[in-house]
Amino acid sequence: MFDPVTQIVAITGGVAAGKSAVARRFEALGIHVHDADIAAREVIAPGTSGLSAVIEAFGADVLDAMGKLDRRAMRERVFTDPMARRKLEAIIHPLVRDWLRDRVAAETGPYCLLAIPLLAENLAHYRWIKHVLLVDAPESAQLDRLVLRDGIDETLARRMLAQQASRAERLALADYVIDNSGDEVALDMAVAQLHQKFLALSQRAQ
Repeated sequence: MFDPVTQIVAITGGVAAGKSAVARRFEALGIHVHDADIAAREVIAPGTSGLSAVIEAFGADVLDAMGKLDRRAMRERVFTDPMARRKLEAIIHPLVRDWLRDRVAAETGPYCLLAIPLLAENLAHYRWIKHVLLVDAPESAQLDRLVLRDGIDETLARRMLAQQASRAERLALADYVIDNSGDEVALDMAVAQLHQKFLALSQRAQ
């Protein structure tokens, strides 16, 4: 069984809830953040077995002119076709978990963060995580941020939200919650307080 020495905090939340803003603040405090979204890109980069598996499952037309996965086109496809989404996740998710395990195994700090947007949907595969930090925001804020961030229409944004675990499901698995509906100062304070909490937990575990 995988039993890392470093305390692991999974940071999760609905799409466009503000996980990246929280993660950047922890990084500014010297804490390593290993991002499942970055992993998802790396494990299907050109030349990887992951990309070969995606091509085998969906065909070569999923690539852009540079030979990379056309992420925008694939995203629109999987969020309108549940079977395609499950097929893609079955390829990528195990590779992402291995990528995250490798990073945790190399950790030497008091604790680290794993940014995992779909933690609630895949919790059974992450039982080795010590703590869960939820970045929470109202759905209306998520919609506004998602439309602005990704340049998509509200219909697709709502469909993307509907494909994820509910807010109630995420709250049920959270050990700690950051409310990201306030201002930057409130977010700074929330992260600083949790940083001290996680340092204390790490010291007690030694």
